[in-house]
Amino acid sequence: MAIVANTHTTYDAVGIREDLADVIYNISPEETPFISNASRDTCSATLFDWQIDSLAAADTSNAQIEGDDVAFAAVTPPTRVGNRTQISRKEVVISDTDEVVDKAGRKSELSYQIAKRGSELKRDMEAILLNNQAAAAGSTTTARTTAGFPAWLTTNTDGGVGAADGSLSGGVVGTARTDGTQRDITEDMLKTVMASCWEAGGNPTTLMVGSHVKQDVSAFTGIAQARVPVNSAKATTIIGAADVYVSDFGNLAVVPNRFSRGRDALLIDFDYVSVSDLRPMKTEELAKTGDAEKRMIICEYALRMRNEGAHGIIADLNVS
Repeated sequence: MAIVANTHTTYDAVGIREDLADVIYNISPEETPFISNASRDTCSATLFDWQIDSLAAADTSNAQIEGDDVAFAAVTPPTRVGNRTQISRKEVVISDTDEVVDKAGRKSELSYQIAKRGSELKRDMEAILLNNQAAAAGSTTTARTTAGFPAWLTTNTDGGVGAADGSLSGGVVGTARTDGTQRDITEDMLKTVMASCWEAGGNPTTLMVGSHVKQDVSAFTGIAQARVPVNSAKATTIIGAADVYVSDFGNLAVVPNRFSRGRDALLIDFDYVSVSDLRPMKTEELAKTGDAEKRMIICEYALRMRNEGAHGIIADLNVS
């Protein structure tokens, strides 16, 4: 078929109005499950300390002679540990003209960009707190860093060939974990580390993993209820995702995290970890030096590992 000669079509038209939706579709995820579940507290210095302690092992030979005199055992003091704060920020500069022109999807470019940068900063914090990094004092030319969650763990760990736990220096994590050869996660690994956490006194309630490990864990036999009946005599709903792992030492919520290291499976007892704020996130208005508005979203924070023995890690896992 052919169109009639000289038919005027949209290909020839001039002045067709632009059809631009008044919505901005942002696919980037904003979920930060670690920060959202960890409690918040404050610190008052860039290097801050706390004390950890544990009870002596149960003594089955504790039988005493009647009327015996007392012999005093040496007192074991608590252990003093600490971490350093880290400064993270995002910046926004918007020309005054850009702020006043008519825009689609937002009224104020400045407000939109501040909100966007704030979400980006929160994602950065999530990734930093779960990163295998040591604490560093920093200097006038080097940024200070806070020790991340994996770097703290030394009691309940399962790593690949060549892996090594991090270590403390002066009570602060001075050396991060050494990564080992990657391998597939197994249910035996999870059972072993979970049992180790329980024996140390911890009660992890969350298994935080990347996308590939999440799918592997879904195949474990300890996953709660693989099928759920629906309102039909014939149909059932098959659950393909692991939401809860039922272990011998309590249930673990299996939580995928886009910003944790995919090679790490973290067993977390949120009673024994928190995020400490030296300077909570805020937006600062910077001095106006030209025909533009300047803002800085900034925060200073650290990970407070209240007692690393409450947590566990299955490290060096395959990510594909």
